[in-house]
Amino acid sequence: MSVATKILSFAEVSDHNNSKDCWLVIGGKVFDVTRFLEEHPGGDDVLLSSTGKDATDDFEDVGHSADARALMQEFCIGDIDLSTLPSKPTYTPASQAKYDPDKTTEFVLKILQFLVPVAILCLAVAVRVFTKKSE
Repeated sequence: MSVATKILSFAEVSDHNNSKDCWLVIGGKVFDVTRFLEEHPGGDDVLLSSTGKDATDDFEDVGHSADARALMQEFCIGDIDLSTLPSKPTYTPASQAKYDPDKTTEFVLKILQFLVPVAILCLAVAVRVFTKKSE
């Protein structure tokens, strides 16, 4: 297991974002996974999609085995300078749509499209029942 002593900036790491040169930031460490791209069980697209950002959450969400965690240590090339990492985007929930009185007519039309045929059917049944000759 190599000791990572080199400190790399996020800008430097994010330049390595293609299949010929792929670096990832996971848990504050920088990994050169270029030679592992073809061997990765999930395919190279999974690793390439995690470049240019802190891939810690992506890595942890998958639930890698202890063997995978041990294997990744051989790809470690240094530590990330945490002050250069971009801040995580904050989630802002969408605001609720305002009441639009123009949509009320759409609602009324939908109700009428259901009720008018039901009313016609009821009327037809009533006419049939009351006009039927007694036998």
